[in-house]
Amino acid sequence: MKEKLTLLLVILAAGYLLLVFGLYWFQTQIVFQRKTLKEEHKFEFDEPFTEFKIKGSAGALINTLIFNPPIAEPKGTLLYFHGNADNLQRWGNYAVDFTKIGYQVVMIDYTGFGKTRGTPTEELLYQNAEDVWKWTQHHLPAKNFIIYGRSLGTAVASHLAVNHSASQLILETPFYQLKQDRLKYFFPFGLKYEFANHKNIPLIDYPITIIQGTNDWVVSLASAQKLIPLLKPTDNFFVIEGGGHKNLRDFEEYHQLLNDIL
Repeated sequence: MKEKLTLLLVILAAGYLLLVFGLYWFQTQIVFQRKTLKEEHKFEFDEPFTEFKIKGSAGALINTLIFNPPIAEPKGTLLYFHGNADNLQRWGNYAVDFTKIGYQVVMIDYTGFGKTRGTPTEELLYQNAEDVWKWTQHHLPAKNFIIYGRSLGTAVASHLAVNHSASQLILETPFYQLKQDRLKYFFPFGLKYEFANHKNIPLIDYPITIIQGTNDWVVSLASAQKLIPLLKPTDNFFVIEGGGHKNLRDFEEYHQLLNDIL
């Protein structure tokens, strides 16, 4: 009986270690849940847009979409950095939230997402953001630049905001630090991606707005609230009651908030 119990414990321990090391090995696929697109893919949206590619400093051609508002002179340009899944075919549908209030919207697919070829890494995402920032400064006339990040894109946005002055930074469903949120339970031996909002936010000297829901099962409200002590007294932290990780735009409060701050 003792030998059988020992064997069972050994099997369970071995199975656990295999699971942990398997998760660690495949964490790139878990963190970056991207979907690639063929070059001939035709984007379809309810509003007009322009598609083109920006030549990145790392050699990649960054697939980019620009959505223009239905007014002659945009109020400004909003750089939108999306979450860790899918591609611009999904995220482009959210541009209307900003074009309808007068903003030009620039969206990119990170390296490895959509039509942007390559394998994503944390540093490459930061470089993608830097490349699109430089492109906008040279090619778009609007001077009122807003940096907007959602979910994983909040860390990309906050990293960019440290190095460049904008009118404001808006973070939707941000985490304190990726490896300290819910993913830590799956990677007890460490997550190799940092994505550290908590390091970036104290270094940003212009207005920051954070938007978070109470029912977010991906990024906990508690994780986002840990960022509050790092904000300036003039920054904003808004909580949408009942809001989840993927549905904040379904709430009227979200659109009213965007209208107020933009």
